[in-house]
Amino acid sequence: MRPGPLLDADRPVPHEHGVFRNGIPLADDAPTLGRLFGAEGYDTAYLGKWHLADCDTDPVPREQQAGYEHWLASNLLEFTSDGYRTTVFDEDGEAVFLPGYRSDALVDAAIRHISRASEGDKPFLLFLSLLEPHHQNEVDDYPAPDVYRDTWNGAWLPPDLVETDSTAPRHAAGYYGQVKRVDEGVGRIRDALKSLDLLDSTTIVYTSDHGSHFKGRNSEYKRSPHDGSVRVPLVVHGPGFEGGRRVTAPVSTVDVVPTLLESAGITVPEHVDGMPLQRFLDGSAQPRDEGDDEGVLIQVSESEVGRALRTRRWKYYVTAPDAGDVPGADSYVETALYDLTADPYELDNRIDSEGHRELADELREQLRARIAAVEGVDVTITPWDGPLRPGRRTEPFVRSKDRVGRVLEG
Repeated sequence: MRPGPLLDADRPVPHEHGVFRNGIPLADDAPTLGRLFGAEGYDTAYLGKWHLADCDTDPVPREQQAGYEHWLASNLLEFTSDGYRTTVFDEDGEAVFLPGYRSDALVDAAIRHISRASEGDKPFLLFLSLLEPHHQNEVDDYPAPDVYRDTWNGAWLPPDLVETDSTAPRHAAGYYGQVKRVDEGVGRIRDALKSLDLLDSTTIVYTSDHGSHFKGRNSEYKRSPHDGSVRVPLVVHGPGFEGGRRVTAPVSTVDVVPTLLESAGITVPEHVDGMPLQRFLDGSAQPRDEGDDEGVLIQVSESEVGRALRTRRWKYYVTAPDAGDVPGADSYVETALYDLTADPYELDNRIDSEGHRELADELREQLRARIAAVEGVDVTITPWDGPLRPGRRTEPFVRSKDRVGRVLEG
């Protein structure tokens, strides 16, 4: 395998490294991708947004650069740049201005690095962490490239952004414009690999750390268990990932690290969480991923302390009221239950449904088991104790017709 993977972002399980919210730096000796690949002789580089140090807008100290050989990044990129003025820092802490629209500027830097690395005699790993699509805090906007916002004015909005009190009617056009430009940037990276005769030997992973519900679920843009916040793209291209297959089972970005290691022929250390996505292609995936027996664990912090179990059909969510600024809790209360087949936009919370009580009890025990396996904590979950809606659980043969969305204002 000539070059290493290119990816947007991934976050391991917080209980392993202690970084369960912003403002907590990653340990200087954490076993990062940079160190794991570097130990195997890879040329390693990190570009873009870091957000795992304690230096805010100052350069990330060398000891906090996670073992990457080459570095061109900012800890809080949204505060050292805006849409058209991007400042990052090299491994020595020197400021570097990158001209152009922000995601383009970083893509340009990535292509330059790929070109240089291709001339060396080592395989390489490049981690490209783009900010877009992301809210620019000081202007309360999603700054898209010129004209791109206009292209998406009047675009359709999904019902969960319409029927909640979200800012999407004002912000989604800019968000869509950012997404479009990022997609084009990924295409340019692919073109660069093709022109260097590296495409067929390169593993490319495209993903993200969160989505956006545009304050429709809480006072933030994310940090909720809803799909608008946690369901992100995950696309893999390269040796062993050809053919345009789609995995419908729930997976997690925790699975990205073992996937990359296996793609490079590197032994996956025992401490690494997750499962290589190659297991879905060779037929050896475990029951967690092939059915609804256990599902994927979701951990929510900062906005509240919460845990969720997400299977193909169900989303079961619990919270720890008044838990405070802690990574997890010993006790939770039932908060939400969504039928993702009948209610894909999560607009009908069935936790108070009499007909779903037995199901909620089953999911409660599955979630407790997942928390125990992942976090090592035997938690208690108090069932919903409010009024119950009468009715029975339905088994739709066909997904319910989507609710009608509306177009953006403007």
